[in-house]
Amino acid sequence: MRQAILLRTLRLMSRTKPSPAIQTLTRPQPLLLSQSRAASHVSPNLVRWLSSKSSADEKIEEITELYATAQDEFEIAMEETEKQTVYAEEDRKAAREELEKVKEVYKMAVEGSDADLAEEVRRRIGHRVRELEHGVKALEQMAIDQD
Repeated sequence: MRQAILLRTLRLMSRTKPSPAIQTLTRPQPLLLSQSRAASHVSPNLVRWLSSKSSADEKIEEITELYATAQDEFEIAMEETEKQTVYAEEDRKAAREELEKVKEVYKMAVEGSDADLAEEVRRRIGHRVRELEHGVKALEQMAIDQD
């Protein structure tokens, strides 16, 4: 029954023409001369901002991926250190190595020649890098205190 209703509806829809209101909505509108001129005179500052914005997004995405890996290693190392397992030292080493990768890419972005990129990266992800760095230092201190 349901299929029959659906087929009937589809047949009716294919036979009918769209109303004039719907036709005007689907018909492409010509580009006005004023619109084309506006599009050709885009501010160089806007273009620069958009391009630096996308490079900042790309750099932040790269750092975020490295950060996620380092955070995972940190959490594993924390668990193993708390449990005082035989794997704890190797896991802390892996956490330190991943943190160094994050810090290296972050430092290159912040100390680079593009001041706008550096500020954007510093503002959007700098606090997370510092928090992870402090976490790894605290983890090292925990390991020393356990000995």
